[in-house]
Amino acid sequence: QVQLLESGGGLVQAGDSLRLSCARSGRTGYSYTMGWFRQAPGKEREFVAAFRWNGVYGRTSYTDSVKGRFTISRDNAKNTLYLQMNSLKPEDTAIYYCVASDRYYSGTDSGAYDYWGQGTQVTVSS
Repeated sequence: QVQLLESGGGLVQAGDSLRLSCARSGRTGYSYTMGWFRQAPGKEREFVAAFRWNGVYGRTSYTDSVKGRFTISRDNAKNTLYLQMNSLKPEDTAIYYCVASDRYYSGTDSGAYDYWGQGTQVTVSS
């Protein structure tokens, strides 16, 4: 059974940084995708970033609004995914969810992910 446990959320001011972590327990396949979605109050859940591993190398992708500010990375030894968030803006305020799929997935459809964490709140004040 795969479980995802997020940490690192909090309340910060605009321009500050935060790093989210997602510890994965359970099996990890030869290829996989892990990423982050977020949901702000009254808004649809949206894709933020993904890390895709094909067994040889990894690729990353980001939604346009976070490019240049957020960086997704993975520590295979610790089985942990990270999201470094810099230059945070009030519009980044949301619950951030860690997600995982047991296949190499290049899209942004939330329905493609098999596993979800419980979410961690990020609040950015102006």
